[in-house]
Amino acid sequence: MDENTVFNKNQSDQPPTGDPPPALDANAAAPQAEPVPSDPSLTTDPPQADQPVEPVIDPATGLPVDDQTETGDALPPPPNVGFLGGGLIKKIIIGVGVLIFLIAMVVLFMPKGQSSEQVKLQWWGLWEESNAVQGLIADFEKDNPNIDVEYQKRAPQEYRERLIARIENNSGPDIFRYHNTWRPMLGKNLLPLSSDVISPEDFQKAYYPIVQKDLVTSGAIYGIPLGVDSLALFINPELFEAAGVQVPNNWEDFVKVSKQLTVKGPDGKIQTAGAALGTYDNVAHAPDIISLLFLQQSIPMEKFSEYKKQQAVALEFYTSFALGNSNVWDETLDNSTLAFSRGKLAMYFGYSWDVFAIQKLNKDLAFKVYPVPANQNKKTTVASYWVEGVSAKSPNQKEALEFMKYLAQKETLEKFYTETAKTRAFGELYPRKDLRESLREEPLAYPFLSQMDDVSSSMFSSDTHDGDTGMNTLLNTYLGTAIRSIVNDSDAPDKVVETLNSGVAQVNKKYEVKKKK
Repeated sequence: MDENTVFNKNQSDQPPTGDPPPALDANAAAPQAEPVPSDPSLTTDPPQADQPVEPVIDPATGLPVDDQTETGDALPPPPNVGFLGGGLIKKIIIGVGVLIFLIAMVVLFMPKGQSSEQVKLQWWGLWEESNAVQGLIADFEKDNPNIDVEYQKRAPQEYRERLIARIENNSGPDIFRYHNTWRPMLGKNLLPLSSDVISPEDFQKAYYPIVQKDLVTSGAIYGIPLGVDSLALFINPELFEAAGVQVPNNWEDFVKVSKQLTVKGPDGKIQTAGAALGTYDNVAHAPDIISLLFLQQSIPMEKFSEYKKQQAVALEFYTSFALGNSNVWDETLDNSTLAFSRGKLAMYFGYSWDVFAIQKLNKDLAFKVYPVPANQNKKTTVASYWVEGVSAKSPNQKEALEFMKYLAQKETLEKFYTETAKTRAFGELYPRKDLRESLREEPLAYPFLSQMDDVSSSMFSSDTHDGDTGMNTLLNTYLGTAIRSIVNDSDAPDKVVETLNSGVAQVNKKYEVKKKK
């Protein structure tokens, strides 16, 4: 349609009167449209056939339009103004479309997980050699090529003090190992895990109740353990057979059996000890054993000061094994771990890592592990284990949490157990409930896990390496003083309990430990 043609909506559909139109010639040029009258008073009716029509002159050529048509120089068609607009707009839109397509192809075929920046995580450990965790790290890095994990086995001496100092001056690790009793000492240096790592519901379903109690505060989870442990009873079967006694499962029988197993010389000195209890300095895990007695006296550690009478009963019972003519242990004997490894001690209390220490001291010694004795059917024992946490000052928190998510997976723990079991009697004891039964046929490992449903953590915990100013060390110092006062100075348990609780209150104040209601 020519832009100069105007349609009259009132015009009849019938052809105009006058001479009929000439027949169309296929070879003739199409007639040109009439120009729009410039005078609005002019009618829009087409001119009659007998009226002359002025030719339309092309200002560029000076020729009539019809003449140009006849010479083959037809006017170019009007620009196609449609959805895409003119030529320039169309080119711009097409160019943008091509650019979007190219970007989509680059994103589609870019290697998954690749980041513009490589991140390096530093992971501090304590007990495991690097070859025990390299397999885990390799699998993680394979799925996360933009993250490198560097594992460092740190020396246990003053570990906590160095850890906190490094974190606070922004040079510490992204991920680190800490003891389950250290939460009050770590304070704000410990980052709560996001729900992407593990949800509170999944955490509760997977881990033992003690892990939930120790690591969850107001719904926030503060770490992932790679293993758990509990205080258990070690016995020397050869000595039991020689004395003709059975392994005790309660404290009343334990007292009787320990006396039957004790062998003294003509001078009254102990040659073979029935059980390692009563003193403090030469009994391995003395704070944990005393904590065991506290717990079985129904003393909640978070309300310790409210149960002084029960404390006195527990301390009196513990020290009785080293007092009087019927004593089964004393301060002159070797450290209990060494004595047991030499076959000079019938009953010993220890954790799973003591199995490896004893085997290292005497690979030929045959021994067995049992649950601890119960006090009137109260079988509670002490839990002591290590946890992997994330530094609140890590510059790579997102990547560190991704690694924690990987550590929490069941398959990761199974692989970790396999790797750690390559160099010792058994691997790291599973912290997940759904993996416990897989170790039922491990006689030296399963007894520790069999107790995990009924354990509690204690602020009096040994071998945590928290340094001279650490909460465990300070509390154990007060506890050791209490035991020595009873054994060496014959102080009454009621008296030493007062001093003990005064010390506990000072340490709790130092670390802002509030008594739970």
